[in-house]
Amino acid sequence: MLVVQQAEDKAPVVTVVPITHSQHRNPEAAIEIPPTIKRHLGLDDQPSWIVLDDFNVFTWPGYDLRPVVGQKDRYHYGLLPPRFFESIIRKFSELRRQGQAARTSRDDEAVP
Repeated sequence: MLVVQQAEDKAPVVTVVPITHSQHRNPEAAIEIPPTIKRHLGLDDQPSWIVLDDFNVFTWPGYDLRPVVGQKDRYHYGLLPPRFFESIIRKFSELRRQGQAARTSRDDEAVP
């Protein structure tokens, strides 16, 4: 999750970028998650990338989210180390400024 916006008396609207096991067609628009960070988050050992040129905006929690296995109301695996998270934000912001990041609204309530 990159951004959370919340108007008074409304559910939070979040901006998220996808994580995939597939290497991205444009290596400049994705960041590979280092194995140590994947272990820290409890993710599998397969290579994974954070896709930065395609982001979703939706009201939390989105209809297509699934809770962490065995934890009914938990949807996150943990926090990213600050330097890694900052590198994601920098690259994402750069792609947005260049008009190279596509926004997809995942619900009717999401705001730009």
